[in-house]
Amino acid sequence: EGMAPPRRILFPPEEICVDWQQRRSAGAGLNNLGNTCFLKSVLQCLTRTPALANDLLSREHSRSCGRQGFCVMCVTEAHVNEVLRSSAGAVQPGAVISVLTREQFRLGTQEDAPEFLRHAVDAMQRACLSGSSDLDVSSPATTIVHQVFGGFPRSRGTFPRPCEAVSDSDEAFLDVPLDIKVRGVIAVLQTPQGPSSSVSAALQDFARPEQPDGENCFKCSKCDKMAAASKRFTVHRAPKDLRACPERFGGCTGTKIAKM
Repeated sequence: EGMAPPRRILFPPEEICVDWQQRRSAGAGLNNLGNTCFLKSVLQCLTRTPALANDLLSREHSRSCGRQGFCVMCVTEAHVNEVLRSSAGAVQPGAVISVLTREQFRLGTQEDAPEFLRHAVDAMQRACLSGSSDLDVSSPATTIVHQVFGGFPRSRGTFPRPCEAVSDSDEAFLDVPLDIKVRGVIAVLQTPQGPSSSVSAALQDFARPEQPDGENCFKCSKCDKMAAASKRFTVHRAPKDLRACPERFGGCTGTKIAKM
């Protein structure tokens, strides 16, 4: 709805299965290589995302990959096959770690897991688009990565009377950033078992309407006048697997938010 259909499908949507296609063991764990917990937890989550792992276990990507030299999807495919087909208690994730950290992350230092997850999935998306030229605006959303993790948020501005005009804009996303500075993930819900942290509360904050002040007015497309429109983000089309990433750094200095 409201989106142009893609002229080229990069991965057949009917081949994506959100459940495991074959029953298998939990697979191997990952040995620590020195302050790599943030990275290993992300790899374990990606490895055990059925909609992605089913395709990587088939090795279809490496068989059809025409990329010269390094390919992050080929490296990730090899890692997933090693972990899920291994009978060992743990394996060394050295190859995939050295590849995924070479751009922005340093081994031996503490890094941020949600930031690394975003980096890893973005890199896989770029790898899926490699070699595809002259794509229309909608075709990048048809890769295996985007069909699993991607969705479309909608930003809607609603202008007051007498116009009551509505302005919508859509843009693809690969994760939903959640604000935890005020309520968000740290919000407490009273349950019969006591208080519990709630990701649902953070998603409700994400979709909470905002009323801008006079300095942040928008021009109404209907009457061509400046007005304080109510603005709201919603998830217009949800992904198969939602990545909800808490924004744990705030302010211009990038100070880490210390709330548990």
